[in-house]
Amino acid sequence: MEEEFEDMIMDREESTSIKDVKEEDYSDPTAGQIVSFVKEKYLKAETSRELDEQRWIQAYRNYRGIYGPDVQFSSTEKSKVFVKVTKTKVLAAYGQIADVLFGGNKFPISIDPTRLPDNVEEVVNFETNPEQVKANESLSSLLPGETYPEFRERLAGLKESLSPVEEKLKPGYAKTPTSPQFFPAEVAAKKMEKKIHDQLEESHAKKHLRAAAFETALFGTGIMKGPFAIDKEYANWDEDGNYSPVFKTIPQTTSVSIWNFYPDPDAATMEEAEYVIERHKMSRSQLRALKNRPYFRQNAIDNALRLGESYTKEWWEHVMEDNSEQDRPERFEVLEFWGFVDTEILKEQAIDIPKELRDTEQLSVNVWICNGQVLRLVMNPFTPAYIPYFAAPYEINPYSIFGVGIAENMDDTQTLMNGFMRMAVDNAALSGNLLIEIDETNLVPGQDLSVYPGKVFRRQGGAPGQAIFGTKFPNVSNENMQMFDKARVLSDESTGFPSFAHGQTGVSGVGRTASGISMLMSAANGSIRNVVKNIDDYLLAPLGKAFFNFNMQFDFDKEIKGDLEVKARGTESLMANEVRSQRLMQFLQVVQNPALAPFARMDYIVREIAKSMDLDPDKVGNNMTQAAVQAEILKKFQEANPPPQPEPGVGGPQGAPAGVQVQDTQGSGGGTIGTGTAPQPGEQGFSGNTGEQPIQ
Repeated sequence: MEEEFEDMIMDREESTSIKDVKEEDYSDPTAGQIVSFVKEKYLKAETSRELDEQRWIQAYRNYRGIYGPDVQFSSTEKSKVFVKVTKTKVLAAYGQIADVLFGGNKFPISIDPTRLPDNVEEVVNFETNPEQVKANESLSSLLPGETYPEFRERLAGLKESLSPVEEKLKPGYAKTPTSPQFFPAEVAAKKMEKKIHDQLEESHAKKHLRAAAFETALFGTGIMKGPFAIDKEYANWDEDGNYSPVFKTIPQTTSVSIWNFYPDPDAATMEEAEYVIERHKMSRSQLRALKNRPYFRQNAIDNALRLGESYTKEWWEHVMEDNSEQDRPERFEVLEFWGFVDTEILKEQAIDIPKELRDTEQLSVNVWICNGQVLRLVMNPFTPAYIPYFAAPYEINPYSIFGVGIAENMDDTQTLMNGFMRMAVDNAALSGNLLIEIDETNLVPGQDLSVYPGKVFRRQGGAPGQAIFGTKFPNVSNENMQMFDKARVLSDESTGFPSFAHGQTGVSGVGRTASGISMLMSAANGSIRNVVKNIDDYLLAPLGKAFFNFNMQFDFDKEIKGDLEVKARGTESLMANEVRSQRLMQFLQVVQNPALAPFARMDYIVREIAKSMDLDPDKVGNNMTQAAVQAEILKKFQEANPPPQPEPGVGGPQGAPAGVQVQDTQGSGGGTIGTGTAPQPGEQGFSGNTGEQPIQ
């Protein structure tokens, strides 16, 4: 029966992809309609984003300090200086975003159980006191009509470990001190979280997230895609020293450059997008490597290679490259399509659609094309079907997927700063030299008119008067620099990112004191807080949910199953760990009061203190059950190893009899700094003791 089930799965997987072209065929007539469909969508997306490309090019020029063709210099302008304030602000914003996202020691995604988890118990307990067990024998731990196997399934990852006491388990929190508690939903959530973090580390997700964060600050939008199952090679050598690599299938996520991202132009958000096309620039070896990936048509790839390199540079590629002499690089242009296609078109490609989907009007598919060849056509493998691209805006544009970045916000002020700086430099060059006026009628003709120290001009007879005049050009550089400073202040206003936030000195007014600059920095963090919240909502949370769905669909580990939810934790890092640690310690001091102690969850407080110190709470701390076990171990250890007692006849401090406690009269506090106590009459150390009895 198990073999029949596997055969059915394999047959279904084969039926969801297009068959390969025959090896002897050079053309693929059945795939022509698919190629035309993808190219039509690509041209529509490419045309609609032309204005966005112009915005990005202007942002890139301002970042690099390059003047565009719209800036015309007059014949008298000598200076062509470009003040790269845009670069400073973009890098500062990118640095703050990266610090916030990676302020902790793990990827800013967490998995938690829902408030009311379904199909998994939030908490279970069992009674260890025999007397209490007899009193509760009449209470059942099962729901009406439920059997023990059904209840066992709701234990999720704790099913095996709690199997010896499953008949004693009861749902809910413990009502007696002798009832240990277990949290199946939380255990499943943490196991899922560890698995996702391990997968993200395997795919170098932090590096790709940094690339997306940089384009978010510069161009206004950062894009990531995934997860996709790939075979990763792990280096390994056998006992004889021969290289024997190990291949492991893992989910991978990557960043996508905004220049290669062509979404549905009629959609304002990724949830509304009908399709997304990614443009790849591949070499021959990269194109051949696609043969090793599932559902790629090997003969179609060979035909595409046989037709030769087809990559043509876009206009913006010529602008961005410093050396754009090579117009036709030796690369292939490959289009990757994710979106919906009419079912009738798929039927014409001889794709055997599963029975449950044949009545639908459109299906979600993934198509790769190159040189008129369909390299891959497969139905969307994800359930539920979704487009695996996530775009995070720096500032939300409610009418477009693409957001607005820092460079675009300060485009005008950057132009003003450049203009005033060029005027100031040219004026300083003029005012730093004399304008010389010469009356040649009073000079001997034929003389060299160059001016240098010790120069002698010969005069001839004529009208009396001065023959050479020196005129100083007026210096108005200060006025130009004042306008430059005003434009810089306007750039702070337009970006919401003040200059003191990235190292400007000489801050006056409120910023002269520590509390004042702290208040200003807190206000400046408002804009970054909004940006990180956008990254949380539009990129991290959907990406974490995609990894969660991937594991729920393709991973058969029952210990990670449960009613869980994905949370993006980027904004949590806005509070410095030091401040958070101080607040946790203050709260811990408050609950030291015996009257308040029962209301505090000490295990949670200890875990959060460990997190604020960048420590792994699972490694340095115990949960309530583990803490009880640890306490018993320490108790038995102390019973087996009691503290040493003073030997008989050996006096205590300062010669006091053994076993007699003497008050601290030296102010040492018993090993700690203290005030001590003054010796009383009759006590050792009192200077008035003469051997007489004190007066009563």
